[in-house]
Amino acid sequence: MQGLKAELLRGFWYMAMPGADVRPGKLSHVMVMGEPLVIGRAKDNSVFALRDICPHRAIPLHYGKFDGETIECCYHGWRFNQQGACVAIPSLREGQRADLSKITTPAFPCRERQGLIWVYFARDGEAPSGAEAEPPAMPIFADDVAPQLHCMLPFSCSTDHAAFGLMDPTHAAYVHTSWWFKRNARKLRPKEKQFEPAELGWKMVRHQIPPQNLAYKILGRNVSTEISYRLPGLRIEEVRGDRHQVVGLTAITPVTDEQTAVHQIFWLSPKWVAPFKPLMRHLMRVFLDQDRVVVQRQREGLMTSPKVMLINDADTQARWWMRVKDEWEAAARDKRPFVNPLKPMTLRWMS
Repeated sequence: MQGLKAELLRGFWYMAMPGADVRPGKLSHVMVMGEPLVIGRAKDNSVFALRDICPHRAIPLHYGKFDGETIECCYHGWRFNQQGACVAIPSLREGQRADLSKITTPAFPCRERQGLIWVYFARDGEAPSGAEAEPPAMPIFADDVAPQLHCMLPFSCSTDHAAFGLMDPTHAAYVHTSWWFKRNARKLRPKEKQFEPAELGWKMVRHQIPPQNLAYKILGRNVSTEISYRLPGLRIEEVRGDRHQVVGLTAITPVTDEQTAVHQIFWLSPKWVAPFKPLMRHLMRVFLDQDRVVVQRQREGLMTSPKVMLINDADTQARWWMRVKDEWEAAARDKRPFVNPLKPMTLRWMS
């Protein structure tokens, strides 16, 4: 956590992109975990992910053509199926042979769930199983319900520092200074929240949202929220009112060990929000860009290799992140089940 790079965790599903970005007959390119990926949608509407490198001359496959069944490399026309196997080499003449079974580009488990494309990165080539057999599911909304809002910005920082910012409860008054976000943001108030262990991380226990938060009034009365943080870098907020519900997902997707894609995604039950989507996307981008700018500035300091500080209680969640992450790595190394090292705790701060 001290430096510019982070240890990248394997054995997890990572959110690659919204399903709406993967159109039939088209190929999408994305870098995740230092791996170039080409993602496509087959004729049956299923999605797949391959390493975006032709094994012949290393040209990215996303420059090629996709007919819904196979990808044709743009350089020599070699074709690959959705499992990454080479199925045709056009330059071979009659009598010339090549063992196509030995020509492959790696394939990654890939699923579409709730309108998001997830890709699994194995530790040692294993298939996803157990609790990680399927990608994470968001609460409240069904598997076939896509999000209404999505915003992604590239962050010039590691997943560790992106995660610290994601769970930092005290920076809003100094970073998120837009007039529309919070009135009197510099007027700090005492806060006290209960936390408890949760699957692959922890959660802020459900609590009522103060009535002065006017934006939540559209959800009705008795509005409450629960926020969970889990490996490999997901923040899930579930807001419930007596009329409507909202689920917000912030997904930290490592591009490399020192570059991160941060996605903000929302599912909303009100149907009448459609006309306001352009404005809401703009506000999301402004808000997320404020976090992006501050970590870009932080990077200047981190390049001098300083020793950073974490204080109680405001930075306790950053410590939890490292403890949970270290336990995941230790469990894998010792070939034993993951055991959540956290205990219930009340944290207090000013914000």
